[in-house]
Order: sequence, then structure tokens, then C-alpha cells
Amino acid sequence: MEKLFGTDGVRGLANTELSPLLALKLGTTAAHTLIEQKADATVLVGRDPRLSGDVLESALVAGILSQGVDAILVGVVPTPAVAYLTVETGSAAGAVISASHNPVKDNGIKFFGPDGYKLDDAIEAAIEAGIEDFDSFHRPSGADVGRLRRSRELAQQYAEHVKGTISRRLDGMRLLLDCANGSASELAPRVFSDLGAQADAIHNTPSGTNINENCGSLHTEEARKQTVALEADAGLSFDGDADRAILIDEKGEIVDGDHVMAICALHYARTCGLPQNAVIGTVMSNIGLEIVLRKHGISLVRTPVGDRYVSEEMRRTGAIIGGEKSGHIIFSRHATTGDGMITALQILQIMRETGKRLSELASVMEEFPQILLNVRVNQRNGWDQSPEIQAAIAEAEQQLIGRGRILVRASGTEKLIRVMAEGPDLSELEVLTEQVAAVVRERLC
Repeated sequence: MEKLFGTDGVRGLANTELSPLLALKLGTTAAHTLIEQKADATVLVGRDPRLSGDVLESALVAGILSQGVDAILVGVVPTPAVAYLTVETGSAAGAVISASHNPVKDNGIKFFGPDGYKLDDAIEAAIEAGIEDFDSFHRPSGADVGRLRRSRELAQQYAEHVKGTISRRLDGMRLLLDCANGSASELAPRVFSDLGAQADAIHNTPSGTNINENCGSLHTEEARKQTVALEADAGLSFDGDADRAILIDEKGEIVDGDHVMAICALHYARTCGLPQNAVIGTVMSNIGLEIVLRKHGISLVRTPVGDRYVSEEMRRTGAIIGGEKSGHIIFSRHATTGDGMITALQILQIMRETGKRLSELASVMEEFPQILLNVRVNQRNGWDQSPEIQAAIAEAEQQLIGRGRILVRASGTEKLIRVMAEGPDLSELEVLTEQVAAVVRERLC
């Protein structure tokens, strides 16, 4: 059986690959594992607004309750809200039903530990292995069955926490918010308005079927146009579960996660300090980020792709900023995982403190051309064992030696092989990535 847990929990086509039965087994097995670690355990459960969340939430929670573990349902909230509230409520774990930036047909289930961090590999492996013993678990009865509680008040507690991560108000600022018809649709306009900004929201009417549909962090075209048309100070484009944000400057230009990390690292180094003089990025971070940080005596530490690897390295080194080009940024002084609203607020506060426009702040980093091709495959495992694919990669690397780099990796959440090349000549990169992608298609499709 293919490994269930990827870099961001369990994902798949909702109601088929990620079936109600699998959700039931995950809830049961996770709760069974928790019972062994903590008596009187409670699991806090949140979700994004996609339609399949109803059936998966019902199945997951049924499994949790069947093991005598209580559940608190907080409804539709951003993923980072579940991480934060798991700690605040003293829950043994948090569970999120979301496929983040994926289309509505997909869904996912991921877990946080009692410390608000994603479960480590060993516990995920134990849950996955335990699914095989699902039918043999003891099931309590009577008063020993788990209890279910619903609480929307906890969402407001999270919103207050987010607002408290900055010390300056945003009065006089105009912002364009693209909520991706996702988890930020209700909370984000309220949070930024409460802080004094004029917050104009688009794609904030989730129907259950329109999440991420031509909107949000992967589809910023309309948000860019609206930011300019409204003469807004910035645009904030969230993804479906609001754990990331892509920013847009007043000229309508994208300010991605690499630029955010550059802006914040340089500002913190000048003002409140940057522990270890380090930023944690991934192998996908643009080489331009590495160059600008190095000029200021700051090192860029690269990890494999996936926020869990960034988080682990941040905890190991004591770094306070880490993240991905995609806009998933972790500010460890404020959160245990990426949070799109907190990311945006850190940048808006720097704009206030420096008096600079976002375009001026973003100009500190020169971005090198980068091409990324996503090749859809039948099976993403084993790609690195193909001699033909390895030979194609080596040939491309030889052509870029000393001038750029090429990176090939499997997606942690989808059946994709990602082929990335970076260097000074865009046309050359297009040729090289297509050459490698062609061999991947030939061998894996």
C-alpha cells in the first residue's frame, strides 16, 4: 500500500481516495494512539468550507468519539487557528480537514500535536500502521463514549491572537483581500478592519464548491487588477486554508514568500534582532534571496520542500523566520505553523514603521528567472531510481554549472513530479526544463 501520510497529512480525491471509511479509520486510530499517551484526551477539529468537509468531518469525529476521546468542533477556520487553539484549549491533538490550495474535488486530513506543531514522523507512522488493526480496537460504551462539543467562540479567540501579533494599528491603509472563497472569508476582513484598515474583500462568499476557483494565492490576476484599481496600499491573496499569503504591491506586482522573508529578516536584523542571523528556506527558494541575505551577513539554510521540514529546522536552530516561496511563512514568535494573516500583518507593520511602500521594500531582493514545470504522473514514488531521468537531470546540471541550478522532486501531496530550473537566461531554462520533463513523461506517464 502506498504511504498515506505525505508532507502535509493525508490527501486525495474526496469520497474516493480519501473516503469516509478512511476518515473513520484515521479518526479511530489517531484517538487510539492518543489514549495511550494522555488520559482524558480531547481532539480539536477544524475544516475549510469545501463541500466534502461535511462527510469527512462526520466520519473523522465518529472515529475519535468511538475511542472515548472527546472532540471540539470549531467549524470553518484557517489551519493555523487549529494549531493555536489546540495549545490554548489543552487538547491532546488538533485535526484539520482541508486540501489547502488544491481544487474542490480534493480534500485532506492533517494532525497537530498538543504543542501546536505537526505530528512527527514516528507518530504518523504509528497511526498509519494502526489502521490495519482498526477492527480489533476496543470500543467503549455507555458513559465512556467520547463527547462532542461545538464552539464558534474559539475562532474569535484566535482572531484576537492574530491582531495581537503587531503593535501598530493600520488606520488610513487600504487593503484588497482575496479570501479564495476559503477559510479566511469570514475572519480576515474582520481582523484587518478591526485594526483600522479599509479592507475590501473579494472571493469571500464560499459556496462549498468554489474554493480556490480562479482566485486566491495561485490565481492572483483579479486581485492584482483590483489592488491597482482601488489604489490600495497592498493586496493580500490567501489560499483555501489561509496558512499562506501572496502579497501584491501598490503597482500590482507579486511579492512572494522569498521577498517576504528578505524584507522581514533585514528589518528584524536592524531593529529587534535576528537570532542565529539565519533564515530557513527550502530548496525552492530563489537564489536571489540567498544573495541579498548574504550581503547583510545572514545565512539562508535550505531544507526539503514542505513546511514541516522548515519548522523542524527552525526549532533545531532557534531561527525565528522560515518558509517557502509559495507564501507559507512561519514566524515562530507568533505561531507554530504558517499563517497568512500573520504574514501579511508583519509586512504591513514594517510598512508603517519605515514609511516605505511595499514595492520599495520588495526591491531589496533581485529575483533570478525560475521555471517550474509540473508533470502529472501515474506514480510519484520511485522517480529517482530511473537511470534515464537521472541522466537527463545530470545533463541539464552540466549545462547550468556555475550559472544556475536544476531541481527535480516529487510533490508531497499530488501525483506530480516538479522540474525546476533557475539561472540568468529564461529561454535556456525553458529548454532545459522541457528536456527533463519529456523524459519524466516518457518513464512515468
